[in-house]
Amino acid sequence: MKWTRRELLRAGGGAAAGLALPHFETGCARGRPQPRLLASGISLPKPFEVALPIIPVLKPVSADATTDFYELDARPAKLEIVPGLSTGIWGYNGIFPGPTIEARHGRRVAVHLRNQLPVPIVTHLHGGHTAPESDGYPTDLVLPASYTPSHMHDPRARRTQEQRDYLYLNDQRAATLWYHDHRMDFTAPQVWRGLAGFYIIRDDEEAQLPLPRGDKEIALLICDRSFQADGSFLYPSLDPSLRERPGVTGEYMGGVLGDVILVNGAPWPKLEVANTRYRFRILNASNARRYELALDPSPSGGAPFVQIGSDGGLLAAPIRQRTIKMAPAERFDLIVDFSKYRLGSTVTLLNKASSGATGQIMRFQVTREERDPSAIPPQLSRLSFPNASDVVATRDFKFAFRDMDRGWLINGKSYDPVRMDAQPKLDSTEIWRLETDFNHPLHLHLVHFQVLSHSGRPGPYDAGWKDTVDLGPGQTANILVRFGGHRGRYVFHCHNLEHEDMAMMGNFEVV
Repeated sequence: MKWTRRELLRAGGGAAAGLALPHFETGCARGRPQPRLLASGISLPKPFEVALPIIPVLKPVSADATTDFYELDARPAKLEIVPGLSTGIWGYNGIFPGPTIEARHGRRVAVHLRNQLPVPIVTHLHGGHTAPESDGYPTDLVLPASYTPSHMHDPRARRTQEQRDYLYLNDQRAATLWYHDHRMDFTAPQVWRGLAGFYIIRDDEEAQLPLPRGDKEIALLICDRSFQADGSFLYPSLDPSLRERPGVTGEYMGGVLGDVILVNGAPWPKLEVANTRYRFRILNASNARRYELALDPSPSGGAPFVQIGSDGGLLAAPIRQRTIKMAPAERFDLIVDFSKYRLGSTVTLLNKASSGATGQIMRFQVTREERDPSAIPPQLSRLSFPNASDVVATRDFKFAFRDMDRGWLINGKSYDPVRMDAQPKLDSTEIWRLETDFNHPLHLHLVHFQVLSHSGRPGPYDAGWKDTVDLGPGQTANILVRFGGHRGRYVFHCHNLEHEDMAMMGNFEVV
């Protein structure tokens, strides 16, 4: 059945997202919807039995004086994620997570993406200072063969058939970014099926620091998933084909929580380590689950984590953290010193935000002794934030649940690709005041920002350059943003992916 635009917009107050009616047909409990656990139909795998996969780094197919050229195929594949079972994924180059792209500051990356899936896709480089034609706007679809979308009207959409070229200038500092699908109405289920991967930018400033490197620098993509009895991914889509009808069943409109924790695509893995410092680039790639990372046992004589970076790269100076609270889409660059443990020790990475199976993430086994040439310098980088005296505008955005018909809104409105919610001028500086009624990790495309205040003062995890700020119920944040680099249309939204798909997204256009 094809849904007409009128039917899809009936409850959306004229918004073009076309979300509200399908999402809420089954209803849910009164009040604000909560994230809900989706129970698997399998016996959960035993933790700490599978070795941590190391995500492969993608090699360019060619290069010239300015640019490295890559190819990515989004395609179906079968993987053994849960031991003994086969899981169908949608993966970049057929793997989950997708291959890591490593870029250099000032050197361009061109990605030729081919869509071999039965549905449209859009690839967004999360955290990238990217021109609008390559940013991954939600309606800039890469269509599969013989497919015409029936429910989305956007006269400015840039659509291509089967393939698309993305260009990333990498004119920004070293940082841990990631790329993922951003298709309008269907981001949550398509990321759930595997469309996500790391994109790491390196530069000379970072290379000169004596931080752990080589096999002592490991990217960890943490997410949760649920599985059907046959091993396939379980997700509460109204249309499991993801071709026409968007939305989840009503009880999951607050967010979908899986009951299996995956790290780099493996359930509760283990990693053998030396008694040295390790650098972990950690990404929360879950749809809706938050984590509070902790080590058990905690090392004696100090905090278990030394934070050296956040979303936008290195901090000015290291911060010692006892735990790390992570919302979806946030990245934390952490040093863990395993010399504080005896050889033969086992150290578990916990999730203190949950209990039971989802209260554990992975395990480290300190198995060997090695010389450690690394160090953590007292100064990591010189950060140059915008000057508050240059602020030319202050804007207010309230992220809140309205009712069962209209769902998750910004300033009382559903997403509309035609409506502009802000039009900052190129190279101007603004303060955005953000307010939430619920847990919302709020993300802006194109820019990084400084968190000036987080319910009165900067929070313990707001240091450095951010592109996602996590607000809890009733919290507010003031962020300082400079809109530099590119003119064009971009989005800002909640990165609880079910909220995003249910219209909690707005437009800004740099003019």
